[in-house]
Amino acid sequence: MNLLALLAAATAGYGIARYTNSLAGQVAAAFLGLGALVAFVSWFQMGLEARERLEKLELDELARSKGSATLFEGRDAEVFPAQRSRQQFEKFFVPGFALVLLGLQGGGAFLLWRWLAKLVVLPPVHQDLLALALFGLLALILFLIGRFSATIARLENHRLLRPSASYLLLGAYLCFFCAAAMAGLKSEFPKTDLYVARGFVVVLGLVGAETLAALVFEIYRPRVKGKVGRPLYDSRLVGLLAQPEGLVATAAQTLDYQFGFKVSETWFFLFFRNAVRWMLLLQLGALLVSTSIVFIEPGEQALLERFGKPLADGAVLGPGPHLKLPWPVDKVYRYQSEQVQTVTVGGVEAEADHASGVVLWTAGHPKDENFLVAKRAEPSVEAATPTSGRRAPPVSLITVSIPVQFQITNLTQWVYTHEDSSNLLRQIATREVVRYLASVDVNEIMSHRRLESALELREHVQGAADRQALGVRVLFVGLQDLHPPVKVAPEYQKVVAARHQKQAKILEAEADSIRVTTLAGAQAVTVTNAAEAARINLQVIALARAAAFTNQLPAFNAAPTVYRQRAYLSTFASATAKATKYLILATNTAEVISFDLQRRLDEDYFNKIGGAIPPPKK
Repeated sequence: MNLLALLAAATAGYGIARYTNSLAGQVAAAFLGLGALVAFVSWFQMGLEARERLEKLELDELARSKGSATLFEGRDAEVFPAQRSRQQFEKFFVPGFALVLLGLQGGGAFLLWRWLAKLVVLPPVHQDLLALALFGLLALILFLIGRFSATIARLENHRLLRPSASYLLLGAYLCFFCAAAMAGLKSEFPKTDLYVARGFVVVLGLVGAETLAALVFEIYRPRVKGKVGRPLYDSRLVGLLAQPEGLVATAAQTLDYQFGFKVSETWFFLFFRNAVRWMLLLQLGALLVSTSIVFIEPGEQALLERFGKPLADGAVLGPGPHLKLPWPVDKVYRYQSEQVQTVTVGGVEAEADHASGVVLWTAGHPKDENFLVAKRAEPSVEAATPTSGRRAPPVSLITVSIPVQFQITNLTQWVYTHEDSSNLLRQIATREVVRYLASVDVNEIMSHRRLESALELREHVQGAADRQALGVRVLFVGLQDLHPPVKVAPEYQKVVAARHQKQAKILEAEADSIRVTTLAGAQAVTVTNAAEAARINLQVIALARAAAFTNQLPAFNAAPTVYRQRAYLSTFASATAKATKYLILATNTAEVISFDLQRRLDEDYFNKIGGAIPPPKK
């Protein structure tokens, strides 16, 4: 019965887990599968022991009926084949099965943990309420069968029921935790199922470690004749997890041994053992009551639902403490209403170059999306040539990654008006971007009209969102990451570079023109100023001469003889300034003046002559 129950539970649990995408359910199904394997080996060993007991009964009956036990006094293997089969099974098959079980437990724990670690995005759980109900029903059935089997397993002749009974109870608890994981998902704890599954994998690893320790201890375990040993596949850890009340009995025995008297019979220990269930229920009740108080963080708003339906007044809870009915009657769903959120139209933004901190046109996005944009027709050689085969359409392609930032202004509309408001806003923004790009010129939107276009797009997206009653305020539409497709970006950059070079040449020519014009103007001003200075100088000199002549007339009129004599002497002095003059002061004597016109042979004369005569040759 235990074997069939474990097989049915493993099959049903795996089917439920696969249908609902429950990670914890799939790991629990692995536990139940190992339990079914252990139950099969236990059932087979029980059959061998039953055959051995029947064999002994038959031999005893034959011995009494013949009146002599001479024929059955030998203890050879041929006389007791069932006993020999059981011994061979316990000696060889059970350790081998324990090794296989160790491999399944250790390998299963490793592979399951690796599988859970690779789940970057958790699969969505379908029909969580149905899974909760089915796992709860499965837990109840396994618990009832397991408790019944565990009670029978306490009898001496039914000890081999203990491994399968322990796995039944453990499977019941695992199914209960799977149901609790589904309840956690329903309570907006999306990783509850993953955490429970990882906990199951850790338990599986611990059970494998215990099996390894049991195999090592089995090698050095002393064998006592007549004492029945515990099967290697009977896990003490599984039994402890399945029947935690055994901890109380073990603790009582330990305390009795430690203190030397029956501590387990004292009133405090008895009260604790009888009241532990009520204490657990009290803690569970306190935990349930604690769900009646909810705190909304600043910048958040929350919606209150009762039995999965919004309240009639559409209660929106603001920041601060609030009271509600306990879970699962009332549930609160939190939203970041004041946080600036972003949806992206087009491809995801490329990573910036760490050296320059810019995004290059030649760097593609993880997912590029090209949009059609209008292009103003320009005259070209191909268009003017009558032999052209066809003309290019007045459109172009542009790769965009446009972030649309928004805030939630009406939480009720945002949550209840549409199923996925965030995706709807992205679709609205995409539609408005497509419409707008089809009406503007590609060169304008990528240059001087980028800011103006961003403002117009924000108004268009805001109007479309208001018409759909999304309850959001669009704050910003960014057109920073607009560029041609990656394949044509190098050629586009060549055109832009040529235009920049053309503009640089124009600016250089304008600079030369300004420099030449400025220099010519400066030279003209210099010549004009020099001529003006010469004119002023001549005028001043002429005025000075006229003023001097005018000033000499009074002197001439006053003493004409003296004036003429002074003018004559002044003229004579200036005319003979370089001539040698001899002054003869005496006028009443006859003087004979002799002039020696020969050059004086002074020292300077000889120095000149000496310097002109070359030295004699040797």
